[in-house]
Amino acid sequence: MFHLEQFLDYGLVFLRIMVGLVFASSGLSHVKDPDKRSKEIGMPKGFTIFLGCGELLGGVSVIAGFLIQLACIGLLLIMLGALQKKLFVWKTGFWGKDGLGWNYDLICSSMLIVILFTDGGRFTILG
Repeated sequence: MFHLEQFLDYGLVFLRIMVGLVFASSGLSHVKDPDKRSKEIGMPKGFTIFLGCGELLGGVSVIAGFLIQLACIGLLLIMLGALQKKLFVWKTGFWGKDGLGWNYDLICSSMLIVILFTDGGRFTILG
């Protein structure tokens, strides 16, 4: 119907910025207050800091267009851990309680897969 293929790279940049902001802000909250975040996610403080650094660096990398595919793979591994925790440990439902279900993790994973398979589009630093 509409021929919008010419805007694909702009759409991918927008997607990268949104995904990167989500992960970078999550990582920043892990790094800024690891004691609080480690209690919330049920992980040791050291692992929470490691996780936060991974999310922060991965998010910034996706936004900047630097080694996007490696960043997406790393962030997908983090999402697999989050899904495992929500499904098998916390046993939250798809929608969860207070909007904290695993639907959010699936949406983020889906966006990462699109970015991974398209290598983030034309506007990148290094691929």
